[in-house]
Amino acid sequence: MPGVTPDSHASLVDAPLLADLVPWSVQPLRLGRTWPMAPDPASLKARWAAFVRATGPDRERLLEPSRARTLRTAVAQLPGRHTSTDDLTHAEGPCPDPVRVLHAPFDEQWLIPDHRLIDAARPELWRVADDSQLFLVEQGFVPGAGGPAVLACAILPEGRSPAGRPGRIRPLYRRPGGREPNVTPGLLTELAGRFGHPVEARDLLAWILAAARPSPQGPRVPLPDDADVWASGTALGERILWLLRRGGEGDRPKLPGGRRPYVRAPLPASPADLLYDREEEALLVGDGRISPVPAAAWDFHVSGVRVIEQWFARRTAAPEPGTLAAIRPGGWPQSWTSELLEIVTGLALLAELRPLQDELITGSTALVTAADLRRARVLPPAQTTRRPASVLDHHEEGPGGQFALI
Repeated sequence: MPGVTPDSHASLVDAPLLADLVPWSVQPLRLGRTWPMAPDPASLKARWAAFVRATGPDRERLLEPSRARTLRTAVAQLPGRHTSTDDLTHAEGPCPDPVRVLHAPFDEQWLIPDHRLIDAARPELWRVADDSQLFLVEQGFVPGAGGPAVLACAILPEGRSPAGRPGRIRPLYRRPGGREPNVTPGLLTELAGRFGHPVEARDLLAWILAAARPSPQGPRVPLPDDADVWASGTALGERILWLLRRGGEGDRPKLPGGRRPYVRAPLPASPADLLYDREEEALLVGDGRISPVPAAAWDFHVSGVRVIEQWFARRTAAPEPGTLAAIRPGGWPQSWTSELLEIVTGLALLAELRPLQDELITGSTALVTAADLRRARVLPPAQTTRRPASVLDHHEEGPGGQFALI
């Protein structure tokens, strides 16, 4: 996928790092086992039922214990969840309600939100995950790979990058309810003074989506010293965010009529392979056929990995027999076909925006450099801004039902 590389514009060398503009970040989640996540919630409920039916050594084997999690590991509840804090030797009853998460770029799946099943769940993220929150997710740097350096979502992201060194997750707000922007103090005021109008945290997020560029040190964000360029970039970033979120209720992204993908031949119950016919612009899912599928959608890569291929592989790769991950749909659900059509549409529309992103910053664009922000005493950010905010009014249940004040 085409994209601006760090060396394609000399003035980007002194562009601020994303890590200095949005300072608080969290490492990706580490599940430690695959079975608590699945593309469909029904499979998770069936896996949990099989797990609690098992006893003794069978239950321990099904858990797939790790250094961080065994049947007897004592952990607190995940913030906002109401699961048991007794150890897993006593687990019983129905499955905790699965929650929607972003497993990988453009791959939404479901997760059992039980802290006892997740090696590193990053509770500080769960504390601020609500309807007001947005997450920036850095993508792994792969030299010459192109593609987006940063993506965003409104649901909790797992944060793992398809390839390269995983980046970090950066919530837009440090507290629930959209309070306390996770932005270096003074930055929004500095930009507002240059542009002659207020600048909000959401504006900065939109600009980042439109303008961030990959670099070995992490994503860099060229900032314009021009109100018109800023306005164009934030409008473009809002469009990107809308596509990343797959639109809204009753307002889904669509390609124009003649370019809209449809199922031309029914997809088989268990498609074994995925191919692309460039001449016919057709996606071949086993014996099934979806067209038209623009080449730009098929060629959309993140961190050097083709998005559609990875999405398909994570639904068709053969699990190890006898594991809970082997409990899965017996065929190809209709909902997966609908999701695939949505992803093709979204990737095609995002690819159309890439030239606008590449043209956003040109050789003649006046930039606010990292050096400028240091002179304005905006950078470097204080170390306290890199740590999560304290939540002093929120009770959370600790191991064995004890309550902790966080």
